[in-house]
Amino acid sequence: MAKTLYIDYQKCTGCRLCELVCAVFHDGISNPARSRIKVMKWESEGLYIPMSCQQCQDAPCMNVCPVKAISRDEELGRIVVDYDVCIGCRACVAACPFGAMNFNAKDKQVFKCDLCDGDPQCVRFCEVKAIEYLEVDDMSIYKKRDAATRISVAGKEAVALQAAM
Repeated sequence: MAKTLYIDYQKCTGCRLCELVCAVFHDGISNPARSRIKVMKWESEGLYIPMSCQQCQDAPCMNVCPVKAISRDEELGRIVVDYDVCIGCRACVAACPFGAMNFNAKDKQVFKCDLCDGDPQCVRFCEVKAIEYLEVDDMSIYKKRDAATRISVAGKEAVALQAAM
């Protein structure tokens, strides 16, 4: 069964360790620009959101590739780039609605999360467990539980506020 990254941005502390281990694993260099996961930061709000490839079912990057260098690996449920076929046109970079496709100007190649061949390093090294590697079917259960918790907390706060008036 396919697995994907589940990111709980509310747990993310903005340490960016996920970016570093990703870059080291894939390119042997501690350079966040080479990472397949990017932490978007809003410092003043204390909000950090790790962004990565969503491994879309109807992947825009795959659909737009003029040479069909991007395909789905059914075994791991991920979108992969065949670098022997890729011409570096960057149409996939423009098409990705999440900004998860990147282009390395030095190597002249596009790159994206490949789930580390089934052992995502960002998951292994995230100390606060903001990133998990879950079965796709289980993700909706986690999201429903998180949403229900937020609604419950908001409801309790509203009742307490109304009682205080």
